[in-house]
Amino acid sequence: MLKRTLFILILGLLLLPIINEAQEKKAAIKLLDDSSEEPIIGAHFKYNTQIGVSNIDGIIFLRYKVNSNLELSHLQYGKWQLSDSQVLDAIETGVIYKAEKPVNLQPVTVIALHPKSNEQETFGLSVKDKLSHDGGSVLAQTAAINTIRKGGNYGFDPILRGFKYDQLNIVIDGAQCASAACPNRMDPPISQIAPNMMEKVEIFKGPHSLRYGSSFGGTINFVSSSPKFSAKNKTYGRISGSLESNGGIYRTEGMIGYRIKNFDIGILGSFSKGNNYTDGKGLEIPSAFQRASFGTKIGIKLNNDHLLNISLTRNIADNVDFAALPMDLASDKTTLFNVKYKYQINGNFLRSWNTAFFGTFVDHRMDNLSKNLNPRKVNAITNADTKNFGGRTEGSWLFKKGRLYAGSDFRVEQADGIRTRKFLMGKMAGKTLKDNVWNGGRITKIAAFGEYHHLFDSFNLIFSGRVEYNNAKATNLNENFKVKNNETTSTDINPSLSVGVLKKINEDITLGLWLGRAQRSGSITERYINSFPVGLDPYDLFGNPSLEPEINNQLDFTALFKTKNTIIDFNAFVSFLNDYISSEIDENLTPTMPSSPGVRRYKNIDKAIMMGFEINWNQNLAYGLQHNLAIAYTFGEDQVINKPLPEIAPLDFRYAVNGSYFENKVRPEIQFRHVIAQERVSLAFGENTTPSFSTIDAKITYQYNKLIGATFGVQNLFDETYYEHLSRNVLGTDGAIYAPGRNLYLSLIIDLM
Repeated sequence: MLKRTLFILILGLLLLPIINEAQEKKAAIKLLDDSSEEPIIGAHFKYNTQIGVSNIDGIIFLRYKVNSNLELSHLQYGKWQLSDSQVLDAIETGVIYKAEKPVNLQPVTVIALHPKSNEQETFGLSVKDKLSHDGGSVLAQTAAINTIRKGGNYGFDPILRGFKYDQLNIVIDGAQCASAACPNRMDPPISQIAPNMMEKVEIFKGPHSLRYGSSFGGTINFVSSSPKFSAKNKTYGRISGSLESNGGIYRTEGMIGYRIKNFDIGILGSFSKGNNYTDGKGLEIPSAFQRASFGTKIGIKLNNDHLLNISLTRNIADNVDFAALPMDLASDKTTLFNVKYKYQINGNFLRSWNTAFFGTFVDHRMDNLSKNLNPRKVNAITNADTKNFGGRTEGSWLFKKGRLYAGSDFRVEQADGIRTRKFLMGKMAGKTLKDNVWNGGRITKIAAFGEYHHLFDSFNLIFSGRVEYNNAKATNLNENFKVKNNETTSTDINPSLSVGVLKKINEDITLGLWLGRAQRSGSITERYINSFPVGLDPYDLFGNPSLEPEINNQLDFTALFKTKNTIIDFNAFVSFLNDYISSEIDENLTPTMPSSPGVRRYKNIDKAIMMGFEINWNQNLAYGLQHNLAIAYTFGEDQVINKPLPEIAPLDFRYAVNGSYFENKVRPEIQFRHVIAQERVSLAFGENTTPSFSTIDAKITYQYNKLIGATFGVQNLFDETYYEHLSRNVLGTDGAIYAPGRNLYLSLIIDLM
């Protein structure tokens, strides 16, 4: 009897932990990288009295405790915390997403568009970003980027540190791209990006991030939101809208979706429309526009290791005024599709493999029929289209002290178009001519790339490389163009390389030094444009298929000071440019339009230089206040003639103070911006000096509850009359397009995500 009792007692003690486990089951939650969705290994957590580390699959195990916060930390992802409600959400979905700290990457700026529901910044609304009708206006919030403006409300073309057009690599999810169908770039690639379908924007400065394409002056990567899956059937959605007083602009956007354990589908749409606005003096600026976007995003979890993403977007723009151009946009219809496949391998070294295919097709029509021309000498209509398609495949390897990305990609770009000119006056009256716009220019790019991060005891080393095969040819060659160019086909091999060192001086200070060399072949415009006025001045531009690839040798220095309440980020750069692609007047060429004084032919400049810096300072103050200071400056010079390069923005200074009160329900903000005069201009390109200006914007956001929020604000509070240096001159005048005067706006969002 004693032996039996002893046996039962021992058995009970052995089974007690199992019984407790059954009564208080642990939840398995996977920590995933926000961008790559790879597991975050080695993250430490503390939850009530429970502590632990995420395993090789990024999984942590915990038992739910009422009213307890979950604290997590990781060397690459920093420290963050989840509230009680967020822990419950994580237990239900089985996933926590976290973005990697930018300090481990190349010089980069990140703009978050949609804060996630499982992070502390849940209530950090960005309604204005979501309602923007194209990606160009979103970038204006960072001082490092200015935009070329040919119209008042549409088609803002970004310039980063003096680099523009195809010197910047603009992509969606690191792969998808577009080409402007309009020779004047009234539909720049960035205008085809619908911000309400994006999660964040990564701005990689310089030729250092080579995974996503040829990054000559920088890469702007719009990252779409990843699919989320739910153990229970879940419907989600969001709708927002805004009204603006100056120009009578109204905007709306929204989405509705449904997700289950292995399927997530979302339908998104947006619509914006506006009329002419007035500047600070009450002068009306032609700037009417209408833009709609709609699309769908589908995520399918084939199993735990295989994920398929499909997206389809349709953009439609109609009746857009461009005060600086000889034509207005009549219609622009664009279709974008993207298919991505991810295999989560989680092997000893190979962790994942990602493959994507994309296509972008632009159908563009513009004319001068609604222009107020006196006298009207010619009616002109241009129908043009561009096609971009390609693919990208990349593997990710994780080692004890390093991470390797390697893969390949290809892109095909093609442009076609016909301009029809009907002459109304002069010797040609009654005649109609048709002009070949692009010569059917086609560029094929095939590349292999790699990027390796290695962690030493006291510093990080980052290598990045890319080799690109670049072939250009004309598929619909104009005879006159052929006569003036001996060669119309070219093939280049473009190598690019970057190395960077990050040194952590102490807990607060990190220094970085980056050296990069990138090589870029001419674009379709630079090689094949057939006498169209597409530059800064009214001269026609004539393509040159024999252009040599331009080269950027760039040095970046970065310094980051970060404490609990303060972040100071400093970045200085210098670029030594060889065979820089520019243009010069060719007296042997005759313009096609009476309004053009002559023709410029694209050419290489032996050497040029750009240099500058950016400073960002964020600091938490007392009484719920925070302030932010940002300064950006670029200097550019043609070193052959020792004259300024054209279209370099002047020093931009911004200072903002914002507050957070009543548990983040009320958030006021005021921003001061001052731009100094730009007197370093290129007279050879007809560039004018620009006076300095100052503006003040203010807004207040009220978060009624978790679902409903509103923002009321005013832009250009004191009704300043000013224009940006990069704004083009109004057609037929020497005066630039003035910016809007005082503008009141009201935004409302209902978020059921």
